[in-house]
Amino acid sequence: MIKKIQCFEGLPPLLLRLILAPVMIQAGWNKWVGWEGTVQWFGNAEWGLGLPLPEVMAFLAVGAELVGGILILLGLATRLVAIPLMVTMLVAAFAVHWENGWLAISDASSWLANERIEEAEVRKARAVEILKEHGNYDWLTARGSITILNNGIEFAITYFVMLLSLFFTGGGRYVSADYWVACFFQTQHTER
Repeated sequence: MIKKIQCFEGLPPLLLRLILAPVMIQAGWNKWVGWEGTVQWFGNAEWGLGLPLPEVMAFLAVGAELVGGILILLGLATRLVAIPLMVTMLVAAFAVHWENGWLAISDASSWLANERIEEAEVRKARAVEILKEHGNYDWLTARGSITILNNGIEFAITYFVMLLSLFFTGGGRYVSADYWVACFFQTQHTER
């Protein structure tokens, strides 16, 4: 049975790539179109990351996310591209999200909830009261409930693990440019 399903072994890397690519491309695009604000955020120690050489750091982040996301989508240089993207996710997790704990979205029922999330529940309850009294609450919640972003490390670490998997598996058999480039060079080598 294992031999029969081996022809599908490219499917998991493909699915990882299809999830990661739009996330990375969008993150890079947002940084690119808001370039001045991105550079300020990278460099400002009071309300940003306080990194040295903010223009260089912003350029590296945009390049890793925007160009890297496109290459991940194509499955081209997948293993190589995964490296700067993993670094970017670690920087995001530890420099941006670490102080917020694990959860990306506030959920007081989670065993991972901290004081910050418990406080968010009080704020959320008050926001719902205000919206019900002064807003069109049914319209506002027609596409989903009101939530409070906790901005924890959950997404950055999840993306890191997905990229780490791609680093080891590559873009996937049959479904990546890497696979077809390797086949081409293998054919060229065999013919010589």
